[in-house]
Amino acid sequence: MNALQFEKSPYLLQHAENPVDWLPWGEKAFERAKAENKLIFLSIGYAACHWCHVMAHESFVDPGVAAILNHHFISVKVDREERPDVDSVYMAACAAMTGNGGWPLTVLLTPEQKPFWAGTYLKKPQLISLLNEASRLWERDPERIEKSGEQITGFLQNGNQPKPGEPSKELLRTAVETMQRHYDSLFGGFGAAPKFPTPHNLLFLLRYHLRTQNDEALRMAEGTLEHMFRGGIFDHIGGGFSRYSTDGKWLAPHFEKMLYDNALLAMLYTEAYQMTGEKWYADVARRTLEYAIRELRNDPGGFCCSQDADSDGVEGKYYLFTQDELYHLLGADAPGFCRRFGVSKEGNFHGKNILNLIGNPNWKNAASGLETTLREKLYNYRKGRTKLLLDDKVLTGWNGLMIAALARAGLILEEPFYLSTAARTVSFIEEHLREENGNLLAVWRGEAVHPAKLEDCTFYAWGLLELYQVTFDPALLEKAAALADHLLSDFFDEASGGFYLYGINDEQLITRTKEVYDGALPSGNAAAALVLSRLERLTGEPRFREAAEKQLRFLAGAAQKHPDAHCFTLLVLTEALWETEELVVCAKEEPNELREYLKKPHPGLTVLLKTPESAEALDRLAPFTREYPIPASGAMYYRCHGGVCQRPAKTLI
Repeated sequence: MNALQFEKSPYLLQHAENPVDWLPWGEKAFERAKAENKLIFLSIGYAACHWCHVMAHESFVDPGVAAILNHHFISVKVDREERPDVDSVYMAACAAMTGNGGWPLTVLLTPEQKPFWAGTYLKKPQLISLLNEASRLWERDPERIEKSGEQITGFLQNGNQPKPGEPSKELLRTAVETMQRHYDSLFGGFGAAPKFPTPHNLLFLLRYHLRTQNDEALRMAEGTLEHMFRGGIFDHIGGGFSRYSTDGKWLAPHFEKMLYDNALLAMLYTEAYQMTGEKWYADVARRTLEYAIRELRNDPGGFCCSQDADSDGVEGKYYLFTQDELYHLLGADAPGFCRRFGVSKEGNFHGKNILNLIGNPNWKNAASGLETTLREKLYNYRKGRTKLLLDDKVLTGWNGLMIAALARAGLILEEPFYLSTAARTVSFIEEHLREENGNLLAVWRGEAVHPAKLEDCTFYAWGLLELYQVTFDPALLEKAAALADHLLSDFFDEASGGFYLYGINDEQLITRTKEVYDGALPSGNAAAALVLSRLERLTGEPRFREAAEKQLRFLAGAAQKHPDAHCFTLLVLTEALWETEELVVCAKEEPNELREYLKKPHPGLTVLLKTPESAEALDRLAPFTREYPIPASGAMYYRCHGGVCQRPAKTLI
């Protein structure tokens, strides 16, 4: 057993029995590298990563590879989900050196943690060759390696910072036009395989359509939503989505399921239902949230990271069926079920079947009671047939996304249980992921570790604000405002704009990055802009308005060259560039008509509810509300639209 046996991360624990003398990221590893004058072999991955497992099974369990690593290197393992700051810095190095990146991320460092070689998955002979060549060069010409490390580190530290720009509707139009050129009109999505859901891109298209009535934006969003659901990337038995599709028609996924994907996709399908009224969108949203609640939520109320792609060392085994297996299980009901879900004798994936609706012209038909019963039977069967590994660590940021999704769905789908689940998740974070001094932490697995990073603070604040807009509990608004103040004091670059990935008081790496583009997750910088702009409209506080304006100019500059790579920034701009609506409701209790009003699309709407119970808190959080009296009966509505305030009214109509 190596030093990883003492870690909390399931991914690190998977490597605790490797013959490689792994160390976790930290001073002990770096001190050893300097004391022994050895290079650092850095390997970054995550528990649900298929190719991480492949490289581990090929190389890191191999005594020969371990002997080379243990003799010539200090080997460091990092869980990218636990340390996104470390991952971001060295992924940037990989991109700078190779033009791309991914996981497993493999990086060679000097003892001072400066990168001089980077790549991703390596077959065992490639890895051995690399290690031997690097160790020989370190012995013979260490200055050459050190010079390379200095150059790459200097490039990362002095990389081009975007110049501020003016937010414009032209940025959004350009992005939509670019997406049109890459749109797959046959199966939805953008570009060729592999295809990723990137739900924040589709959320932008929906909101852009809402603002402009651009039919192409809606067509691209709806086409992609349809084909993702019909494909095998959606789990037609247990609900929820896998991370991405390996083919162009969304049939064969990489089978890992991630919390962040399912949170954002549930929000996306909820908003599609709200906009169109198509009931099947609501059904997909419900099945996605019910999957997450059933399989990812832990007993105390937090949501775990992910489920693995592999079972018994075989990718997708948990999800696959043969036709004979289904006929045996379902009896007389099997032929109809197999026709509906594209099951054949020869199979569609290595001789077995991924259930899908790709070839079914009646895919939109609501599931019958019989189909629901058969799905439940297969769900219980496959749970007993083999197991999925669960990465049971809880990440603050990803839970923030789930809080936001549950809040939106609880309102629009009229599901009070989703709202209580979201509130319970907030309670989990407040109880388990705060230090005694109130500082937010990033990771929990029995105990909380690591200071919260940019995504933790912004995604959690976003979730708090979404839940406030449904429950109107002022404590949620207060927590979100406190997080924004923390971001401004510890993460914000006052001089140039933009938020750093980690705080000024956290461990300082070789460079302090500002990530502005979207990846599998929305940009933390864009999420910060969303939080600040909404807080400004909710509270009227100048500090939030000034920071939001500076942040939007920073993001507009960053998005100039490739606006379609910054869709969450563009989503925020749909609130900043068009008229917004601010509504203050004063009443002794929440009026029934308010809930009905909120179920309909109202782009750029923020709402404060002032009741006798919330008045004191709102006086502090949104001081302008002090002058708004609570009527003795009924409600009074104070509405501003596009910066113009209307006369107070007793009804919303």
